[in-house]
Amino acid sequence: MKHFCLLFFFFTFSVQAQFQLNGIVKESITNKPLAFATITSAAGFTTISDVDGKFSIFSKNSIPSFDVSYIGHFRITVAVLKEKNYYAVFLTPKRDDLKEVFISNTNPALAIIKKVIENKNKNNPQSRLKTFEFKSYNKLIVSANPDSLKGTIDSVFIENSISKTFSKIDSSAYKFKEIVRKQHLFQTEKVSQYQFGNQKLKETILGTKMAGFKQPVYEILGFNLQSFSVYDSRYELFETNYNSPIARDALNDYNYKLLDTIAIDGRTSYMIYFKNKKKSKASGLEGVLYIDQTNFAISKAIMRIKGVLDISGIHEFQYIPQENIWFPIRKTFKIIKGKNDDDIKILGGTIQFDGDVEKDFQTRKKTPSDFTYLLSKTDNFDIQYNIPLKIKQSYISVEIKEDAINKPEPFWDSYRKDSLDIRSQKTYLALDSIAIKRRITSRIRFGRKVINGFLPLGFFDMDLRKIISYNNYEGFRLGFGGITNDQFLKNFRIEGYSAYGTKDGNFKYNVGLSARVGQFSDSWIGLSYTDDVREIANTLYTIEKSPFKLYDPRPINISTFYNYVSWKASFKTQIIPKTESLWTLNRSEIEPKFNYVYNLNNKLYTNYIMTTAMVSLQWSPFSNYMQTPTGRVEVEKRFPKFTFQFTQSLPKVLDNDFEFSKIDFKTEYEKKYLNGQKTNLLFEAGYATGDIPLTHLYNTSPNNITKETIIQRITFAGKNSFETMYFNEFFSNEFVYFQFKHGFNRVTIFKKVKPSLVLVSRMGWGNLQKPEQHAGLNYKTLNEGYFESGIELNQIFKGLGLTAFYRYGPNQLLRFEDNIAIKLSYVLNLGL
Repeated sequence: MKHFCLLFFFFTFSVQAQFQLNGIVKESITNKPLAFATITSAAGFTTISDVDGKFSIFSKNSIPSFDVSYIGHFRITVAVLKEKNYYAVFLTPKRDDLKEVFISNTNPALAIIKKVIENKNKNNPQSRLKTFEFKSYNKLIVSANPDSLKGTIDSVFIENSISKTFSKIDSSAYKFKEIVRKQHLFQTEKVSQYQFGNQKLKETILGTKMAGFKQPVYEILGFNLQSFSVYDSRYELFETNYNSPIARDALNDYNYKLLDTIAIDGRTSYMIYFKNKKKSKASGLEGVLYIDQTNFAISKAIMRIKGVLDISGIHEFQYIPQENIWFPIRKTFKIIKGKNDDDIKILGGTIQFDGDVEKDFQTRKKTPSDFTYLLSKTDNFDIQYNIPLKIKQSYISVEIKEDAINKPEPFWDSYRKDSLDIRSQKTYLALDSIAIKRRITSRIRFGRKVINGFLPLGFFDMDLRKIISYNNYEGFRLGFGGITNDQFLKNFRIEGYSAYGTKDGNFKYNVGLSARVGQFSDSWIGLSYTDDVREIANTLYTIEKSPFKLYDPRPINISTFYNYVSWKASFKTQIIPKTESLWTLNRSEIEPKFNYVYNLNNKLYTNYIMTTAMVSLQWSPFSNYMQTPTGRVEVEKRFPKFTFQFTQSLPKVLDNDFEFSKIDFKTEYEKKYLNGQKTNLLFEAGYATGDIPLTHLYNTSPNNITKETIIQRITFAGKNSFETMYFNEFFSNEFVYFQFKHGFNRVTIFKKVKPSLVLVSRMGWGNLQKPEQHAGLNYKTLNEGYFESGIELNQIFKGLGLTAFYRYGPNQLLRFEDNIAIKLSYVLNLGL
């Protein structure tokens, strides 16, 4: 959802200096670009060339000249001429210096980097200082440099076999240039207070202002554009993790080169260029580290990745003599269009890129979006350290104050480093007007709801999951349902649904009321009534939010259900740190809709009453959360995550028939690799003790139908189900389940055929006590274990894929073909 919001602004919302010079630095002999050469203007401004040797100089006033230097090369001074804004600078290598660098058996940059890694804890403010706090001002804009735009009005012609025919006048480039002359395309400001103590860092947003929105889009405020610290073992840029160039194992991944020395805060720093060792494009970070010669601390860092988007993050520091450390004072983040062989589609629009092509290939005409950039600048001030500090709700990484969106203009003037220029002032006025005219807030709200499976209809959100589904018992299940939203009442909800099965001919329905009793903890109490059917022996973690799917493939083949008529009282809260929990008291009348009798002490039950108390809890100890005035949001999902559920029957309460206890546990771990691959591990276990009928035991999620041939058994694959296990084949009152998945990068076979290969292995063990109590179904137990492995070829064409699994081990079947399951898969790609 955060990617949806940010890319929305970057591509669909349709502070440049007055003086700008561009150029490229090359070596005079080889004519190769020199990455990260130092460019210093006569006015004292310093920058460096990028990985392609290109550079830009921005200044409020014109400059007479600039100097270019690069280690092992002669320094050169370039005079600035009128009417010339592009310079190709050629540096001549120093022969003696080259011999000294290349003849040596040791790379001086490696020795310096090793010292940096060795002294990380001494130089990292989050390790060296007990506490610190500071305020920051951030400004983010999406804009374009009007001087870079052609801004012409063109005639568009359509070619045919004989000639060209005039079609229309294209004035989009002209209009775009006129817009960016007056304003930016998007703009937001933020004032925050950062506090660090007990190894935890918290950001409290004191004020926020977003052009076009009375209430900001909170997902954007929680977007992590770049890491706070350069000392972490993983560096994050645009929410993608890379191995840090100063991680303990960094020397295995990066090459280093000493470029030059430079003075920062009156202290000399080495300039060391680093680049990922992999030769493939966009394989990782590259950039420049500025390293203090005395204490080997980072005094400045430039991080960059280059691919479909060209993304850079700059960290600047200030030296604190009393502590002998460098403290972060400024961050700069920028995105511009990169180069890629393929166009990409985002939110229904196509973004074109120039690929790496032969010289005689005619490149396409540039569009305004080619010159669009996103720029975020953050300045830190009022820095205090090693002072007594108490951080409230430190488990929340970002908290937005309730009055943050209503700050008056004097508040902003007191924190802005520079007053807003004319373009920035007009941006707020223009986008506020455009947002109202184009209903931008409503469009984003609509998109957010639909992604989560709801269609907003005024004060009511219709649940898209309830419209239609299919299973072997109900046939087509047609329904309607939803929940009231904040436009109805913010602290009170009414929800419900009604459904009809075309095969069983019965109506099902639910109605519920809930009220908020805690704003910060997002606590709700509720009461509901339900008359519906549910799959037997299926473990349902009630606290989990089921992701929206156009269809849920597994239930299609299920034919064994039970009807339940229940009253339920509930309490849902996030009052426990990094935990969401649901507490319920439930009375249900259960009627199995298949041939089944439960024999308890020679008393036969074909239907029964269960009165239970249950707590369902999901704990995400490593995730980061943002507290907004409207609720708590998980802004950075990290693993492992843990889910617990405990159910206890209440003897002699509301006519309860059975006494039992049930404990369920699940944990999931996901690791994303720097090369784009992903590993997922899932462990699940359950234990039920006491008098409990088959309907509420465990079936370990089978997903195979009883048919003679492999072709007849082809259906859609589930997410974490046993694809070769037949429905109602195994039942248990205690079980463990383990799943391993490893996904590789998508492979291009044809232009539109790019499948992703996933290797999968699943295994489970279980046991059923007193099997003689359950009559009506023929089944087995999992005492000896169950094993299957297979492959998934997902997204072969337009989301469709193919999977194949094989059953082996103690429960392998006699006929070879009965152990094979071939399924279809479908992945809905929303382009987010």
